[in-house]
Amino acid sequence: MEQTNSVNADPAPTSDRCTKGRNWTGFWVLGLCNNFAYVVMLSAAHDILNKQEHENSTSSASVTSAHGLQAGNSSNSSVYDCNPTSTAAVLLADILPTLFIKMLAPFVIHRFPYGYRILFCALTAAASFFMVSFSSALWMSFLGVILASISSGLGEVSFLALTVYFDRDVVGGWGSGTGGAGVMGAVLYSGLTQLGLTPRVTLLIMLVIPAAMVLSYFFLLVPPPSMPQWSTKDPPCASLCSEETQGLMDSAEDEDEDRTAPGRAVMVKGPLSFTEKIQVLKGLLKFMIPLGMVYFAEYFINQGLMELLYFPGIFLSHAEQYRWYQTLYQVGVFVSRSSLCCFKIRQLWLFALLQILNTVLLVFAVAFRFIPSVWIVFAIILYEGLLGGGGYVNTFYFISKETEERHREFAMALASVGDTMGICLSTALSFPVHNYFCSL
Repeated sequence: MEQTNSVNADPAPTSDRCTKGRNWTGFWVLGLCNNFAYVVMLSAAHDILNKQEHENSTSSASVTSAHGLQAGNSSNSSVYDCNPTSTAAVLLADILPTLFIKMLAPFVIHRFPYGYRILFCALTAAASFFMVSFSSALWMSFLGVILASISSGLGEVSFLALTVYFDRDVVGGWGSGTGGAGVMGAVLYSGLTQLGLTPRVTLLIMLVIPAAMVLSYFFLLVPPPSMPQWSTKDPPCASLCSEETQGLMDSAEDEDEDRTAPGRAVMVKGPLSFTEKIQVLKGLLKFMIPLGMVYFAEYFINQGLMELLYFPGIFLSHAEQYRWYQTLYQVGVFVSRSSLCCFKIRQLWLFALLQILNTVLLVFAVAFRFIPSVWIVFAIILYEGLLGGGGYVNTFYFISKETEERHREFAMALASVGDTMGICLSTALSFPVHNYFCSL
């Protein structure tokens, strides 16, 4: 009889494990697909600008003379072999729309069901690949980059908020997937172009990614009944947690070590007021400020300094060096964003401090050119990615853990403004730094 009871009791835990596994995998794929176009546009930044500058140089002799271009070379006068336009210009187009979306969306996005949001994200990502692939002018390339930014920004806000309807472990899946996007995007772009495919063909091959996003969301995830898929009327509190969602979250909290913590807030029905949202924002600053500092430092490296860390006369061309810098950075991001299953670091300011020190080192390396080998720069860029990914995934894990259930969906969506703001500030600094060194 005992054996029979044991056998009969097995299917439920097995089904629960299967559901958790599907949801973790689903968020991993969604994280990968959401960040893929964004990563590819940054990896292609040097090629996008070089292509347009080359076309400009061959179509107008006066433009060639003004920029000092000969036979399509981006710069013959600077020891840094710079494009006349900094790769930060691509980053600016890639991040400004994301910033506006992240600042505004948490206050209004609950009016749009998740299903429609995900379809819109997939369509704009596909359009970005098409636009950049077939661009014949710089403005078309930048429009494609902007579409990728819209897709990534809206997707990040939506998917981070969506995690509150599932087991908390999916935050780790999402973080790992976004790191995987960096590796796959950079490696595929670098690898396929190195094999001889043109950037246009490479970008068209990547149209499979938006399709994978749609398939993963609609067929791989096992959503709870409370999730507002196609309608905001059910549940009535779609912008936050409904009573059903709250029940799910309470069940998950019962398994947490801090479920009996004193002073636990009691759930209040209804959506958050504007005053409550401002209070949540104030409480998030301890997470958003260090995250913003981490991203300010690392994107200043990526788009302000990386193109300038050029070693002439080696086995890699300048374009290839830039691509592999981006690839190694993304490898570091992937490893650290996948680290939640092994360890967690609550000291978020540590990531910011170490990344700033990294930036100072590379600024002096660009200015005085004292690093003797590209392999040393490869190691530093890999370390930079480890710090950036670690800061991101630990920030959102501890926001999920330490925020009240009633505020969690709004907090997860809003906190992503921190990294985007840091990237925007780094872009503003990258332009004058690029121009200064390229004028030498």
